[in-house]
Amino acid sequence: MSFVTESPIWRPFTQHALQPGAFKIARAEGAWLEAEDGARFLDAISSWWVITHGHRHPAIMQAIREETERLDQIIFAGFTHEPAEALARRLVALTPPGLDYVFYSDSGSTCVEVAIKMALGFWRNRGEARTRIVALEYGYHGDTIGTMSVGARSPFNAPYEPLLYEVSRIPFPSRGREQETLDALERACRDRPAALLVEPLILGAGGMLIYGADTLAEMKRICARYDVLFIADEVMTGFGRTGTLFACEQAGVVPDIACYAKGLTGGALPLAVTMCKREIFEAHLSPERARAFFHSSSYTANPIACAAALANLDVWATGEPAARVAALCDMQATRIARFADDARFSNVRRLGIVTALDLNVADRGYLATIALDLMRVFNARGLLLRPLGPTIYVFPPYCIEAAELDLVYDAIGEAADCFGRSA
Repeated sequence: MSFVTESPIWRPFTQHALQPGAFKIARAEGAWLEAEDGARFLDAISSWWVITHGHRHPAIMQAIREETERLDQIIFAGFTHEPAEALARRLVALTPPGLDYVFYSDSGSTCVEVAIKMALGFWRNRGEARTRIVALEYGYHGDTIGTMSVGARSPFNAPYEPLLYEVSRIPFPSRGREQETLDALERACRDRPAALLVEPLILGAGGMLIYGADTLAEMKRICARYDVLFIADEVMTGFGRTGTLFACEQAGVVPDIACYAKGLTGGALPLAVTMCKREIFEAHLSPERARAFFHSSSYTANPIACAAALANLDVWATGEPAARVAALCDMQATRIARFADDARFSNVRRLGIVTALDLNVADRGYLATIALDLMRVFNARGLLLRPLGPTIYVFPPYCIEAAELDLVYDAIGEAADCFGRSA
């Protein structure tokens, strides 16, 4: 099997002393990755939640090829180009009404960082000293200094604690304890914070934790009551993952600021947007240059990435992805049900196309070595699954077939035979 052990690469979220190598992938198509020697891996986590329709979707690949014949990278201050203009118009029409302005960036972390800066700039330019962010317990929003600060304090960011700013944190709305969260949010809002930042309906790296649309809607109502900006981090949840195009749709919520990335290009290229209401843009509009929004990256609104995103929206416009999402939701519900009463697992759950369950083991938490043991078992069976500690989740591209999903759930059962215990 093609496995690289000698390499100068420093890999993300990897302890090289425990994971000294990596599988070398030569090709990808649909739901499958193929190594140089022909070994295949079923990509059951969409390559870290980015691939939506499947690897190398023909229409998106064609759009990328065509755009490389016209543009590469163009400065985006004082200049523009049609892929970015067309994509912005399409996104304004597609997203919840009222998100009238589009700011381009290139990753989930950066688009959330942009959202935080927009919120702080909004209040500063209005002459109000509102600088605190309210965030949800267990949240994860990225790995820049700003996004680590609003994320949960964890092994992810412990070494960088001296750099992180304080936020007001409210408890996760576990089933039956939603009112505690809402009461905590109301108390926090009385102190006039700048914004509430949430992952709508499901927390990703925090453990695939799910909460209800009614709670999300009430969070928005509380923020509106106290004139607190509501920021929805839909980096992971956008483009069908929760069963609707955007998670906020299920709660009837229109964010003041929304963050989209990952599935924006179908996962083919890095691109992100932060969208906001008109009043946030206009708070930065002034003859005074000092009131401008000071943020950029070298590759803001890359034309090739924008072309990929436009092709992705064309694919969605056919209606086929929505049908695939609906079918996948049903397939996932059927397959996760086999573990509902399995004493080796707890908190068996599903939202949209995402399923998760916690293996009952003594070793808990994100750094639990059980995650590495499970990965080895799954890799040996030709599967790309990457547990969050003892939490196993299935987050497949929409092209996955029923028989392929069966391979995944059979392997989960086999892994429980190796490592699980009754609760």
